[in-house]
Amino acid sequence: MSDRSSGRAARRYRRVVPAVVFCLVALVAGVAVAANDWNDAAIDWQGYDEGLAVAKSGNKPVCLVFYTEWCPHCQRYSQVFKDPALVEMTKKFVMIRVERDGNPAVSAKYKPDGEYIPRTYFLTPDGELQPDIHEKRSNYLYFYNTSDPKAVMRGMQEALDAAKPAGGGASGV
Repeated sequence: MSDRSSGRAARRYRRVVPAVVFCLVALVAGVAVAANDWNDAAIDWQGYDEGLAVAKSGNKPVCLVFYTEWCPHCQRYSQVFKDPALVEMTKKFVMIRVERDGNPAVSAKYKPDGEYIPRTYFLTPDGELQPDIHEKRSNYLYFYNTSDPKAVMRGMQEALDAAKPAGGGASGV
């Protein structure tokens, strides 16, 4: 290879490599952001204290989700909150999302069967845990199917039915 062609190759390499590295970094960053997208644009997620106050003043049940940024199950679970039917159902709840690692005291309050993640609980408007609303299994009761929005929607429907006065009809999911 001549000095002239090797010089051209080196210049091309200096232009192409940074562009490729930039694209890879942008792609990885985009995947990380998308993976932790809990559909904030369509769901009015609240912080813990604020959400409990809104639930009490508005007499609305609470859907409380514990997650972490690093958990692959949480990342997958976040995607079920993009389902249009689930988004519609969230409007009947105060939706609270709590990052477990940053809120250890809150997480410790809600661990009837452990502090695994993600965990989803349903609370009364007064903030009381409804322990009987959970997945139908013997362990990890509050770990809902991370790929199927219908799983958490069943829990939501149970919470809505529990909140109805005696004699109210069920609306079914």
